[in-house]
Amino acid sequence: MLVRMSFLVHGKGTDDQRAEANAALVAAGDAETQRMGPHALVTLVAPGSLTAGRFGLFRYDMEPRSRGAGPHIHTGFSESFYVLSGTVTVLDGTAWVEAGLGDFLHVPEYGVHGFRNDADEPASFLILFAPGRPREEFFRELAEIAASGRELTPEEWIGLYRRHDQFMVEVTDD
Repeated sequence: MLVRMSFLVHGKGTDDQRAEANAALVAAGDAETQRMGPHALVTLVAPGSLTAGRFGLFRYDMEPRSRGAGPHIHTGFSESFYVLSGTVTVLDGTAWVEAGLGDFLHVPEYGVHGFRNDADEPASFLILFAPGRPREEFFRELAEIAASGRELTPEEWIGLYRRHDQFMVEVTDD
């Protein structure tokens, strides 16, 4: 059913008073998913391709005792985490700490971070990338590698990460 709507803009104070019907609804179950091997599923809730690059929002579901992303940085975007369920162990730049339901971690550009599930229960969290560089391509590429069973060389991993503005770092416990 097509619905036509008219909009009146009040109080904007300029000659360019317009409103648009341009919202995008991604219904539950309609978002693309990518399996990151047997232990994690990523749902592309609002990828950068949907938000005109303003941000990317992804849901990450991890099985108990599964690894996620090792310590790394991004140079061109920030990454934030919001825990929906379970406990996620996150590297906050200084230490690995447990984050539970409702906890939030914001990591600006060049901030060292990582995540994993050290708990005996599944964990789910949202990841927000801003601006929304096409992070969905990173997850698609990882899923394809996992599905194919292909083993990458260290040089191939470095190249993959570099293409997607991810630079792995070594973290030492001093």
